[in-house]
Amino acid sequence: MSILRDITRQASRYLDTPEILLFIGPRQAGKTTILRQLKGILDQRGDVSYLINLEDSEYLELLNKSPKNLFKIVSIDLDQKTTLFIDEIQYLKNPSNFLKYLYDEYAGKVKVVASGSSAFYLDEKFKDSMAGRKKIFNVLTLSFPEFLLFKGEEKLSKSRLGDLSLQDTEKVSGYFREYMVYGGYPRVVLAALSEKEDLLREIAFSYIKKDVFEARIRNDDSFYKLFRILANQVGSLTNAAELASTLDVSKTAIDRYLYVMRLSFHISLVRPFFRNIRKELTKMPKVYFHDLGLRNFFVGSFDAFETRDDKGELLENAVFRQLLVKNNAEDINFWRTTQKNEVDFIVNGTDAFEVKSDVTKFNKKKYESFLGSYSKINFSLVTIDKKQADLDGYTVLNAWEV
Repeated sequence: MSILRDITRQASRYLDTPEILLFIGPRQAGKTTILRQLKGILDQRGDVSYLINLEDSEYLELLNKSPKNLFKIVSIDLDQKTTLFIDEIQYLKNPSNFLKYLYDEYAGKVKVVASGSSAFYLDEKFKDSMAGRKKIFNVLTLSFPEFLLFKGEEKLSKSRLGDLSLQDTEKVSGYFREYMVYGGYPRVVLAALSEKEDLLREIAFSYIKKDVFEARIRNDDSFYKLFRILANQVGSLTNAAELASTLDVSKTAIDRYLYVMRLSFHISLVRPFFRNIRKELTKMPKVYFHDLGLRNFFVGSFDAFETRDDKGELLENAVFRQLLVKNNAEDINFWRTTQKNEVDFIVNGTDAFEVKSDVTKFNKKKYESFLGSYSKINFSLVTIDKKQADLDGYTVLNAWEV
């Protein structure tokens, strides 16, 4: 069997529950593999299950005419439970109606596990909230522990990455540098070094092109130019009006592009942290990529971390990706005042992280305003290959320890 990801193990606990399991995320992130792995678990148990891919036009045509046509595609015995795996469900004209019908009519008899590549497309079509009928799993590209697993480092992937021997720390550091450059798309991680860039180009111009088409974006040239601009300004404030002027399109178009990128799981817009302090006036978000390899493709550089001019931005984006493993994107903020005093990340209002590629450049005075206003928030410094456990009384973490 292919490598089991954390999300596959989590979802397997819900195979016997009645609700619909829905996997959404970017194309090529591994959703189809997850469906097949879950089906394999049921096959080993001897349970009845079927896999339908709605890229098959005949299946799609039948199910668009009526959900009842499902019984023309597969043989379902309602006297026993059947699990139906449906790949690319966003292609249905009304996926919410289809899923709601199956749940309401056949709960306990037909269990549906479905995937959808374009979250924004699903979102627009899901007219019914289906409250209580579904459990959603967001499938991102590989986290760093999963990256280690795909590299054959099972022991390291399960280790506490802050409690490693010197030798293992050096090994993890090397892997993290590769992760920062080429990211976590499963095919890219498993590919030879000479093939990684071509695979990322294929993802950018073939698979993301489908997102553009399905979102009915007519000016795909501007869409890709925006991708490049955002890739070059991760960690900076994002002004939609300025972007519109730069690309000579409307602000409405920019807002639409950002919406598509965000709900296709390519980027997150991180909002400022507020606790009623008037100096924290800015409302512009910062942008971060969910996959570092895709970000570097649009930057046009796969240079090693040590030789890059954008070390700080790349490391900051890598830390954001680390934070996404255990936190929802909406629970991650940044802090900035009109005097441009700034802290990179505030998580859940309880933990603050300032990212420094060179931690020796940390100047405590620049953070006195934050530290004085939010003394109860835990403040840590994040770097790569830390030389000391603390600095000026604050904990220093390697990026993979966050």
